[in-house]
Amino acid sequence: MVLTSVGKMVGLQKKTSGIRNICILAHVDHGKTTLADCLISSNGIISSRLAGKLRYLDSREDEQIRGITMKSSAISLHFVKGDQEYLINLIDSPGHVDFSSEVSTAVRLCDGCIIVVDAVEGVCPQTQAVLRQAWLENIRPVLVINKIDRLIVELKLTPQEAYLHLKNILEQINAVTGALFTSKVLEERAEKETESESISDTAAGDQIYDWSAGLEDTDDSHLYFSPDHGNVVFASAIDGWGFGIEHFAKLYSQKIGIKPAVLLKTLWGDYYLNTKAKKIMKGDQSKGKKPLFVQLVLDNIWSLYEAVMKRDKEKIEKIVTSLGLKIGARESRHADPKVHLNAICSQWLPISDAVLSMVCNKLPSPLDITAERVEKLMCVGARTFDSLPPETQELKSAFMKCSSEGTAPVIVFVSKMFAVDAKALPHNKPRPLTQEEIAHRRELAKRRHAEKLAANQGKELSEKPPSETSSEVTGNTGDTKGEEQQLTGQVETMTSKAMKQEADNKESFIAFARVFSGVARRGQKIFVLGPKYDPAESLHKLSSQCSATNDLPLVPHMTCCTLENLYLLMGRELEDLEEVPAGNVLGIGGLQDFVLKSATLSTSPACPPFTPLNFEATPIVRVAVEPKHPSDMPQLVRGMKLLNQADPCVQVLIQETGEHVLVTAGEVHLQRCLDDLKERFAKVQISVSAPIIPFRETITRPPKVDMVNEEIGKQQKVAVIHQTKEDQNKIPEGIQVDSDGLVTISTPNKQATLSVRAMPLPEEVTRLLEENSDLIRTMEQLNTSLNEDKKTHEINQKTLDRIKEFKQKLEQNLQGRRWRNAVDQIWSFGPRKCGPNILLYNFEGYKRSVWQCLGNAVKEVSKYRDFDNSIVSGFQLATLSGPMCEEPLMGVCFTVEKWEMNKVGEMLSTSSQDSGECDAIEHKQNEETTPTSSCTDDVCSTNEHQDSSQSVPKSPEKISKHKGEVLLADCYGPFSGQLIATMKEACRYALQAKPQRLMAAMYTCEIMATAEVLGRVYAVLSKREGRVLQEEMKEGTDVFIIKAVLPVAESFGFADEIRKRTSGLASPQLVFSHWEIISSDPFWVPTTEEEYLHFGEKADSENQARKYMNAVRKRKGLYVEEKIVEHAEKQRTLSRNK
Repeated sequence: MVLTSVGKMVGLQKKTSGIRNICILAHVDHGKTTLADCLISSNGIISSRLAGKLRYLDSREDEQIRGITMKSSAISLHFVKGDQEYLINLIDSPGHVDFSSEVSTAVRLCDGCIIVVDAVEGVCPQTQAVLRQAWLENIRPVLVINKIDRLIVELKLTPQEAYLHLKNILEQINAVTGALFTSKVLEERAEKETESESISDTAAGDQIYDWSAGLEDTDDSHLYFSPDHGNVVFASAIDGWGFGIEHFAKLYSQKIGIKPAVLLKTLWGDYYLNTKAKKIMKGDQSKGKKPLFVQLVLDNIWSLYEAVMKRDKEKIEKIVTSLGLKIGARESRHADPKVHLNAICSQWLPISDAVLSMVCNKLPSPLDITAERVEKLMCVGARTFDSLPPETQELKSAFMKCSSEGTAPVIVFVSKMFAVDAKALPHNKPRPLTQEEIAHRRELAKRRHAEKLAANQGKELSEKPPSETSSEVTGNTGDTKGEEQQLTGQVETMTSKAMKQEADNKESFIAFARVFSGVARRGQKIFVLGPKYDPAESLHKLSSQCSATNDLPLVPHMTCCTLENLYLLMGRELEDLEEVPAGNVLGIGGLQDFVLKSATLSTSPACPPFTPLNFEATPIVRVAVEPKHPSDMPQLVRGMKLLNQADPCVQVLIQETGEHVLVTAGEVHLQRCLDDLKERFAKVQISVSAPIIPFRETITRPPKVDMVNEEIGKQQKVAVIHQTKEDQNKIPEGIQVDSDGLVTISTPNKQATLSVRAMPLPEEVTRLLEENSDLIRTMEQLNTSLNEDKKTHEINQKTLDRIKEFKQKLEQNLQGRRWRNAVDQIWSFGPRKCGPNILLYNFEGYKRSVWQCLGNAVKEVSKYRDFDNSIVSGFQLATLSGPMCEEPLMGVCFTVEKWEMNKVGEMLSTSSQDSGECDAIEHKQNEETTPTSSCTDDVCSTNEHQDSSQSVPKSPEKISKHKGEVLLADCYGPFSGQLIATMKEACRYALQAKPQRLMAAMYTCEIMATAEVLGRVYAVLSKREGRVLQEEMKEGTDVFIIKAVLPVAESFGFADEIRKRTSGLASPQLVFSHWEIISSDPFWVPTTEEEYLHFGEKADSENQARKYMNAVRKRKGLYVEEKIVEHAEKQRTLSRNK
């Protein structure tokens, strides 16, 4: 097919009804990029012979080497069907779990997607993940079952077996879709019920819940994949063929004389053809007949493959002539039968026609965007569509119309920024020369040649007498002008070359975006809205009619920019565009200073920022990076900024220690980020630390049995061999620890005493807190605004319902004597006020709750009021870094059981309540008189035990003037600061009074392996502390699916090792799953007779938890208790030596 010109594409962009924005989603290695190649070759961009080998959309070098896609890239295709012309914006996405963030960015810009499934492997973990992502974004999927040639050539199935296998795969995919649909219907039904309950609170008698009631009423037939719906294509992309059953329905309706509509319904399913009666009958299996699909479709494909593979020339010729195809001599004589096969199949059943016609028929155009999807996109966080300002709600109609009129507001969503070599930009490309330029260059070349000849002749003439040369010199004067011009020309080219080299070294960022409404024009001024932008706040300051060209007041999270360049994305190429109408995918140049990763662009300030993208993979693998030569540090910092912008999933942090840290989704992702940093963005040599593995610290209930499974307390302790654990954690004086773990501690100035106890939270509660961290953050914001008497947050009813539901769940899970009233006594969550640890208060005379936003706020006036924030801050610090290895805590509940304040402490709080203004001169005098005074904005406090010689007498008037300063200045610093430090210490000692444990991050690991390498897979897993959860055999194949969990700490090099050990027959997929307690105690030492006999005096087999703990402590530069032996020879005494 001929190449389509850019002008033609621009024309097609204006017909919104003919646009299809689609992406290809699948598990890794299921054939997405090969399928994309086949579709691209139909447009003549690449040769059909190279389709599948070239992998055109994998434009990076490392993608070609590894053979996997690492970034999503887009291309626009032209497709003609009958008299209708379509523009298909195709986005190819990665299938590897490490790059699932790229899938999210692609899915957001599309209206439909092609799900590709390998006919042999069937539904894999990533297939489920991409189906879920498509579902969350409300985009419609169609299915391509790829690699059917493997069923014929590798598995050698008969057509009947293949049919059952394909049927099974379809059922599995529909099961995944069904599960997603069911959960959605039940959610909606639950919401409706809560609404109806709030309207009518007259629930008399018992209600019987029937969960399936909502499911029966809702129509879900359009969701499922079925060949007779026309949303399934059977294909083999590598051999270039694919078909939907409508193709065969048309073909056979002419031959058999049965209507195509009837054939469409019966070609897939339990139907067979009664040849005598020329009727289609039901119930093929019970009568032992061949199903129609096998008889009319699969048998033909199988016999073609058989003929070509066996080189049966007569049969091949017969098939080719009956199909009316023309096969070139080169293909038919080729040594590889696959080439011959490809030539026949790609003419008989071209895959591009089958897939693209299914896309055009079954997937929606941008005009068909659903109201539900628009509302979902416009509502950020917990807001509902109805709570948005009216000007914002009016924009919904602009979305739905998707109009390109001049009056329509321009709304563009940027889903990611990607880096492009500056050479690849259209204006830097070498353009073809015009005829005049060619002629001009020819002239220049001729002139140069003539000059050279003249110079040579001049040399010869200089040897001759001068009289002869004079006549020629006059003739040459005319050429000197030309030479001067040439010299200036050369200087210009030199400077332009230097400029070009600078430009070449620069990375240019292009925004990967889609226009949802209006027309984006080059040079247009537009608002850039950050993810936290709130239209309700800005509309007070701006009129909804104002444009980005006006001089505007400062609005948070909003800037103005100009659309410098617009590009048509053509895989590896970019084409310049002047304007892009609604519904199209495009690249935008010149946004790198305004957009970090994703943003919403609009000409209307009423436009809300779009909902943030849903990322499946969480970044968990951290490494510290530094340049080999310290002088390269600025380049590294700049390079990391660029990398952060170019990758949607990577995180770049600078830790408190000053390390530059990269956080990535997995090993392959990490490798790609480091390569990019070295070769593209920083262009310096870097050294990379070993991966920084995150841990969490927690406590457990005291164990019932010891390390040799004896009941604790029954055996004889070995007295002197080892000091017990209690001696190791020596507790300094001044701190009391009860037998049940209650720690009592006083502030350094003895004005306040705290008693704190630590308890482990039930697992369900920890999980609940982790899942609802965003909700806890929202609660914190609401409480803060309530405390400051701000009414900015109109509390949304839906959010309140979610908070109530969260509170109910906590109450359900925290039951029993120990947790009585615990939920109402929650004082704070931590760390960072939204973590999986809880602080409770359990002492008289204090009331303050995190549930203030539910309307039960209590205005507290008590002696504790001024200092309660200090206690919370101490708790936050304690949970942020635990005592074992300074890692965050998880699943711990601290209860403050006593908080006593001395008389002076109470005076502090009362005097601070009626705080008068401080006089500056007074303050100065005070500084001169008391050198030890350390007054800050906080409340100053007193030390009774201070030496009397230091104290300076003050008049009572001065005392009342100062904001809470009493009698004496304090050498221990501000009282609030002392409370923070004391609370932190109390929490740490309370934690150490209980059995401490480390928690490791765990991956779930899915491995597909054949029976012969199963043993080796298990060996690698057990070596790396993995635990197999289940193992099942895939129906119809000899492949086993093993599900296991594996600590992140042990996962580095795991995939490579498995591939090596199994000769590439097994490949794992690792996804971060959860945190798990490591059962062994990191401080354990043998203390009983049995343990001593079993483990020996030194317990040499160092336990896993201690190994991890010491490794983290070493990395952080903390003290590690270990014996270092320098010379391990046996010591010989002198007496023996004589």
